[in-house]
Amino acid sequence: MPVNDTAIHLDPGALNAQLARDVRAGLTADPKTLPPKYFYDAHGSDLFDRITRLPEYYPFRAERAALEAHASDIAAATGAQALVELGSGTSEKTRLLLRALQGAGTLTHFVPFDVDPAVLKDASAAVAEEYPQLEIEPIVGDFEQHLGLLPRHPARLVAFLGSTVGNLDPAQRERFLADVRHTLVDGDALLLGTDLVKDTDRLVAAYDDAEGVTAQFDKNVLSVINRDLGGRFDPDAFDHVARWDADEERIEMRLRSRWEQSVRIDALDLDVHLARDEEIRTEISSKFRRERVEAELAVAGLRLTHWWTDPAGDFALSLSQPA
Repeated sequence: MPVNDTAIHLDPGALNAQLARDVRAGLTADPKTLPPKYFYDAHGSDLFDRITRLPEYYPFRAERAALEAHASDIAAATGAQALVELGSGTSEKTRLLLRALQGAGTLTHFVPFDVDPAVLKDASAAVAEEYPQLEIEPIVGDFEQHLGLLPRHPARLVAFLGSTVGNLDPAQRERFLADVRHTLVDGDALLLGTDLVKDTDRLVAAYDDAEGVTAQFDKNVLSVINRDLGGRFDPDAFDHVARWDADEERIEMRLRSRWEQSVRIDALDLDVHLARDEEIRTEISSKFRRERVEAELAVAGLRLTHWWTDPAGDFALSLSQPA
């Protein structure tokens, strides 16, 4: 079955306008921040693919192991007829779910949802070739804005994998889970991937690898600003920093200015002033315990029904339904 025309809710002009708003807000704030979603242009996606294969970066392997062990359990628990994947990327791990749901004889639709149209197109074509009987409905959108535009199908399984939910701060997570709950009806379910709290050294190493690939990935957000907004950042003027915040139980990635500098962003008519050692926070990656996941789901009106982990207990998959 051919891939349906891509539904585009975030065209390049809208995405660039959103980038401009977010960069202005983040770089005029105190402390300065940038949203992690802007790491992922084509080059950033390639870098992240390299990160997932690094020896230090356990989350990708741990989540895959959890899916390998429990995809059939997920299929049996949901009977899903439609799989909706938020932040789908290459949909590599999703194939484990597709295979299990197809094996259960229930799956008819796959809805990959991502902000990057190029990655979405390639991934949709690859899935269509592997699963020719599926109807594939790709959507370009931002999960913080466009969840209400997801297509309606009976028995939908909405999957949000990769512990991407951990990149949202607590207020953003509360809004996101509430938005997801608002889209769900009886018979639908949410599958959430969450990285679990563990040894601090392992956590930090996963975000500050010996090869420096994560540092390149972190600095790529500056290259995106340079290309799309006429920024004049020198990535070599910044050091990549990853640290564990024990109070918030999260990793924070930051770019630390190596010296005092002023950087022009032409499209914003903005000069960004940075002191020596001043930092721009580029990502948070919260780590979770079961009770925290269950409590946050409950606040959104979702009831945790199943909890699975990989054999080592590093990563969790939680299944919830409307309460």
